[in-house]
Amino acid sequence: MMNKYFRNILQRLENLFNAPFGQRLNPWYHLGAITFFLFWVILVSGIYLYIFYRTGVDEAFQTVESLTHDQWYAGGVMRSLHRYASDSIVVTMLLHMLRNFITGRFHSFRYFSWVIGVLLIWLVYICGINGYWMVWDRLAQFIAVATAEWFDWLSLFGQPLVRNFLMQGAVDDRFFTLLSFTHITIPLVLLLFMWVHTKRMNHAETNPPRYLAVGVVMTLLVLALIKPALSHAHADLSLVPGVIHLDWFYLAPYPLIYVWSPGAVWALVGGITLLLLSIPWLFKPRARAPVAEVHLDNCNGCERCFKDCPYSAITMQPRTDGKLHALQPVVDPDLCASCGICVGACPSSMPFRHNKLVSGIELPHRMLMTQRADIDRALAVLQGNARVMVFGCDCAYDVRVLQSEGVAALSLPCIGMLPPAFVDYVLRDAHADGVLIAGCREGDCQYRLGIRWTEQRLARERAPHLRRRVPLQRIELCWAGVLDDDLAHTALAVLRARIARLPQGKILGLE
Repeated sequence: MMNKYFRNILQRLENLFNAPFGQRLNPWYHLGAITFFLFWVILVSGIYLYIFYRTGVDEAFQTVESLTHDQWYAGGVMRSLHRYASDSIVVTMLLHMLRNFITGRFHSFRYFSWVIGVLLIWLVYICGINGYWMVWDRLAQFIAVATAEWFDWLSLFGQPLVRNFLMQGAVDDRFFTLLSFTHITIPLVLLLFMWVHTKRMNHAETNPPRYLAVGVVMTLLVLALIKPALSHAHADLSLVPGVIHLDWFYLAPYPLIYVWSPGAVWALVGGITLLLLSIPWLFKPRARAPVAEVHLDNCNGCERCFKDCPYSAITMQPRTDGKLHALQPVVDPDLCASCGICVGACPSSMPFRHNKLVSGIELPHRMLMTQRADIDRALAVLQGNARVMVFGCDCAYDVRVLQSEGVAALSLPCIGMLPPAFVDYVLRDAHADGVLIAGCREGDCQYRLGIRWTEQRLARERAPHLRRRVPLQRIELCWAGVLDDDLAHTALAVLRARIARLPQGKILGLE
């Protein structure tokens, strides 16, 4: 109940962004891709800054100041862009994780990406804090001393680290060479973990839509020009910094080291980390749907299920039944999402068979033969001149609300499970006048690729594609969330009005 409450709040918040951006460009639906894009912005701006950066106690501060003031039109902008993109990546990562938690996208087959995501957060924090040291101003001095005192609490080193920052001259040029090396190495490790984070996701979105990417860059540039990133005074270890301006996105825990104690901050950081890592098991679903099963008698090894699976749960392996086909799909039960997208991709998912309907791959709890029987029963009682069959998604708007004497509805685990042949079947053999296909909001498919593959199959751009004989004017698409009641009813009304204007009798193209 609590999870449903937060989901409703999230969807209402997303609706506010849908108004100006539309579903396709809503930044809430591309947080992961925006995070990847921000990483490249940070990398490019960082390379520019590094070209002019000189390691050394005095050189580090002087070169950064020179970039900021003497080269404000380029180096200064790049420094500010680097700073604001670094802050933004923290925001997008945390929002991405929060959103995945609220929508339940973290357990079972998704646990691996969640765990790697937690590690990514700390890598970003380490890299960002290390970057502040390289400026070597009063803020960097405060961070260096506080970090040393924080780690000294662990007693991991023979001598206290803080002794290296007690007096002027204690820090030498080799220290900045080490900082510089670290600031190059950590982003490389971060990039590796980002690749691992998406390794189990087929067709992972790592680039946001072009207009959204341009908007992100323009926003960062405006911030860079309005409020440029500036340094504090040069670090002086003989003095205790007075007033410092913290970057709260990265440095929020640092005041707690002195308000509480280093040990308490370690407990806080460790506790949060352990909590985040354990979430996939703490909030494990009570029951998991049965995974997809392969039926080799109806499989020709075409690899469509393998190519369309959103979580790489299907691999193609040598045939075991002695048939001429070289390969067969094998389902990894630990990775299968039970979404049914593979069923919609199978060329054997043909409802026109008069004998037993069994596809090459099926969900055992949602067999196609049962789906066809449910469709036949629902359409048999429809009345009127604009009879509509609605196919929906269990994770999106509840299409059963739309049922009436002229409207039948069937909900699937994911709209990507719908084979295009079923649309053909409904309009021809089951004698409906139109088909409404509803699913999650565009860009927010619960199983990532269901909407994309459905659109491409109906547009005849991806196999199995909708047959040419099916008139597209009798099909309407509606991507609606749980709360999008008006959107769903409007789509249904638009379809029925269009049907009413079409010739009556046999459906054109399906005689």
